[in-house]
Amino acid sequence: MKTNLIETWSNRSFEEATMTEEHTWIWCEMINAIDETNLSASDVLDFGCNQGGFLRLLHDLRPFNSGTGVDIARRAVAIAKTLKGNRPITYHAAEDLADLERKFDIAFSHEAIYLVGDLDRHARQMAGALKPGGCYYAVTCCHRDSPLWAMWRARIEEFSNVPVPNHSIADIAGAFRNAGFAVSVRRFLANAFVPFSEPNEYFPTDADRLETYSRWKLMFRFEASG
Repeated sequence: MKTNLIETWSNRSFEEATMTEEHTWIWCEMINAIDETNLSASDVLDFGCNQGGFLRLLHDLRPFNSGTGVDIARRAVAIAKTLKGNRPITYHAAEDLADLERKFDIAFSHEAIYLVGDLDRHARQMAGALKPGGCYYAVTCCHRDSPLWAMWRARIEEFSNVPVPNHSIADIAGAFRNAGFAVSVRRFLANAFVPFSEPNEYFPTDADRLETYSRWKLMFRFEASG
C-alpha cells in the first residue's frame, strides 16, 4: 500500500458505504473455508480492515480471544471503532505492522493485497506479525491473470486514493515463499452459490461474474515457519 496514511481509500464515498453489505456473503465463505474452527484462544489480525465488518462477523460466528484491524484509511478506521460494540477488537490507522508490537495466531485480508505496492515488504512484515506456525489467509480476484483485471484496474485507478499495482498470482506467491512461508492456494468460491445481481461496470455479463468468482477469486494460505 501507499507509504502514508490517507483519509479514505476511494474518492467515491458510496463505494465504502456499501462495502460491508456487498462483501458479507464472501466473508462468510472465507470463514467457512479456513482450517481453524475454534478461535477462542486466538489473536486475530485483519489487514486492510476498512470499516471493520469482517472482524465483527468473524467474532459473531467464531468468537476469538482478541482481534486487531489495521487500515491506512483514517476515516474507515474511525467508523470501525464506533461499530465494534463490546467485541474484543481494536482498530488502528497504521501502515506498518511492526507498529502493533504484538503477534497473531491467524491473519486475514480480503481484496487488500492487490493494493500492496511492495509485496516483499508486506510478506516480511506479516512473517514478523505472526506467531510460529501462524497462518495468513489472503483472498483476491484482483490480479493480472484474471481476464477482467485490465478493465477493473483502469476503473479503480479513476477513483482510488492509492496507487493500483499490477500483481500476478506468481508475484504474490513468490513474495511469500521468499519470506519463508509455506504457500498454498485454492479457487476460493468454486463450489459456492454466487448471488446474481444485475450486470454492472465490473461484471458486464452474468457469465463474467460466474467465471470470476468460480475461477479467478483465489484464497492464498501462507503458513509461517514453526
